[in-house]
Amino acid sequence: MNRPLNSPAIKVVKSVREQVSPEEWQTRVDLAACYRLTAMYGMTEMIANHISCRVPGSHDQFLINPYGMLYEEIDASCLIKVDLDGNTLFNASDYGVNAAGFVIHSAIHMARPEMDCVAHTHTPAGMAVSAMECGLLPLAQTSMRFLHVAYHDFEGIADDIGERERLVADLGDHEAMVLRNHGLLVVGRNVPSTFNLLYRMERACEVQVMALSCNTKLIRPPQEILEATFDKMKPRVDLPNRNGELAWPALLRKLDRVDPSYRN
Repeated sequence: MNRPLNSPAIKVVKSVREQVSPEEWQTRVDLAACYRLTAMYGMTEMIANHISCRVPGSHDQFLINPYGMLYEEIDASCLIKVDLDGNTLFNASDYGVNAAGFVIHSAIHMARPEMDCVAHTHTPAGMAVSAMECGLLPLAQTSMRFLHVAYHDFEGIADDIGERERLVADLGDHEAMVLRNHGLLVVGRNVPSTFNLLYRMERACEVQVMALSCNTKLIRPPQEILEATFDKMKPRVDLPNRNGELAWPALLRKLDRVDPSYRN
């Protein structure tokens, strides 16, 4: 039946998926999954912290979480698109971007064009290790993955644009950094590799806190063994297990069994 001529127009609202490229939508789904997995594995601090990913085909745009939503609420549509100057390019949520999150993530996205994804956490184990003068120790095989990491001294709440230069200088070409008296930061060439790094670095910190609490002498393998182990665990494009890509489909299946709404 035709609409009467004097009836109000019907407004058609496009979904976020219809307003972005297929490549960006897939990145949104993967990034939302990363948020949900980070929550599932207990690496969150309420609405704080951030995971970002570069928009495919761009060098100066990235997606980040709305400041005000729990990680367990994040879905593909709510992620906010911003540029390196802090301009919001697309936002279907009712929230904005955390200032400290923008400073940290924009700094890395500017300096490391080969790395598309950045994750930052405030976990109890990560914060505990960040306060230890010894730094992250190679106490177990998982920890040896982080034999060589970067360190950045605490400068207060990271909402000063001027800190970006010092952050990237300290990070250098490392893929993981301990933010002293603050938390952990990892960078990866895609979402699966970044979550893999984050999970394993968190596990290394947990091991260290547990081991140091036992009040017993700890064994440190010879340096040459540590270096050889580190070399064998470094990411390689031709070895998906080292990049977290082998586990990623299994992790998505785990999410889908619990709650597939991250794909919305």
